[in-house]
Amino acid sequence: MSLNRTPPIGKILKVLVVDDSHFFQHRLTEMLNEHPQLKVVGVASNGQEAIDKAKSLNPDVITMDYEMPVMDGVTAVRRIMANKPVPILMFSSLTYEGARTTLDALDAGAVDFLPKNFSEISQGSVALKNKLHNRLLLICKKKSAPAILKKESQPIERKTFTEKPFENSFGADSSYVTPKVIERDDKLKGRIKLLAIGASTGGPVALTEVLTKLPADFPLPILLIQHMPENFTKAFSDRLNRQCKISVKEAEDGDQLVRGKAFLAPGGKQMLVDKRGSLKILPGDDRTNYKPSVDITFGSAANAYGADVLAVVLTGMGSDGREGARLLKQKGSFVWTQDEASCVIYGMPMSIAKANLTDKVVALSDVGPQLIKALMS
Repeated sequence: MSLNRTPPIGKILKVLVVDDSHFFQHRLTEMLNEHPQLKVVGVASNGQEAIDKAKSLNPDVITMDYEMPVMDGVTAVRRIMANKPVPILMFSSLTYEGARTTLDALDAGAVDFLPKNFSEISQGSVALKNKLHNRLLLICKKKSAPAILKKESQPIERKTFTEKPFENSFGADSSYVTPKVIERDDKLKGRIKLLAIGASTGGPVALTEVLTKLPADFPLPILLIQHMPENFTKAFSDRLNRQCKISVKEAEDGDQLVRGKAFLAPGGKQMLVDKRGSLKILPGDDRTNYKPSVDITFGSAANAYGADVLAVVLTGMGSDGREGARLLKQKGSFVWTQDEASCVIYGMPMSIAKANLTDKVVALSDVGPQLIKALMS
């Protein structure tokens, strides 16, 4: 698929708003049209209408509700992606069932999601408005979203866009080239005691791709840090546990690390590990932007395990994980990053590569096999 880099100054991005509530249609339209590069070109009240208008209006991006009459949002996402892929941002409730539906939508091809908070939308929250503007501008960098309607056994392929240009003024030529990485040849089998994987935007699909390839007798405990709100991590861990040969659970305070078992950091909280292999779950607070934070978990792993950690940073916006990776490297541990071509958003891996902290760059479809080769062969 072709990519659409930072829109030039004056380029207007067309938005299709899909929601069965006329109130939400009106409020979202007002909020989006306040940005000079975003213009709502149409609204739809159900999934079938969304499919029809996606064809006729050719939007650059779609905001999609999850529960609608006639046709639900997940089915609409799947059919839009099959017909003419376009970046789709889901709105989701913060309930467990809402999380399950959102995960289905991400599997169907949606790029990202935002919680649907009635009070924030009705009051025109400035924070929500800014988050919505930034998220749509970022995912619009792809001219077309990737088609991922494949069988579960097949690798999921997604095209990427680099996050860095959007941190500068629109139209600036600030493309980033990943530095050449000289891979370390150290033997990892028998040395590594802990695998830690961090991800953000695009992470649910990426983590599923990696973890479903690991065998039941995988020799290490695994820490998973995925940027997600509360309730979403419980639904996601349950889903992974059904799909994977290894065991997966949402981490709880006092959990003991076990070989072949993955522990997902709970949304809204922080996950740390100590030298006894015991997990500590702490309340999230305003000192960190991310709850859970990859930096915090990686940092605790560095303190507890020293040089015996393999950290993997997958797709995601921002730079969470970079400072944790730095601490791991200082202890002599290893850091792998997902390559740009297979990332949904090349932000977190890029920040680590730019800081010269990565030991190996791996395509998403190769992460699972490379882990097996490095740690089990």
